[in-house]
Amino acid sequence: MIRPAAAAPKGTGLACAAPLPYFTPMGFFSRMSPVRAYKDLRLFLATRQPYELGFLALAMLVTGFFVYAFAHDSYEEPAYKRDIVYVQQWTLDRTDAQIKAQQAIDAPIKAAQIKAQEEREAKNRAAFKKLDDQLTKYGL
Repeated sequence: MIRPAAAAPKGTGLACAAPLPYFTPMGFFSRMSPVRAYKDLRLFLATRQPYELGFLALAMLVTGFFVYAFAHDSYEEPAYKRDIVYVQQWTLDRTDAQIKAQQAIDAPIKAAQIKAQEEREAKNRAAFKKLDDQLTKYGL
């Protein structure tokens, strides 16, 4: 035989208390004290052996070096360079003789620019070839 459940006192339902919030504010930082943290750190360091403190300092130096190296390497000067391109405007009623005369004037200038560019590229290629030869000599 199944017994009926005991009746709740009169005036109380299933939800007799106020509902609790799902997320309560954390009191972590309210319990944080810089003085207690300093005392705790002193107590921790006082119980360490000297070699442990040396390794702690070494680990902090190595980590600090890598943090500094990454931060220093990631900094890049904002490069602002004005890139102005000047274009010559020509009239539509030029004759073929005028066009050929202007091309004859511009041809040596353009050839000199192309030659200078090729010399710069050859110089860069030689520098990279020298570096490659040195790395090959070391087996890389």
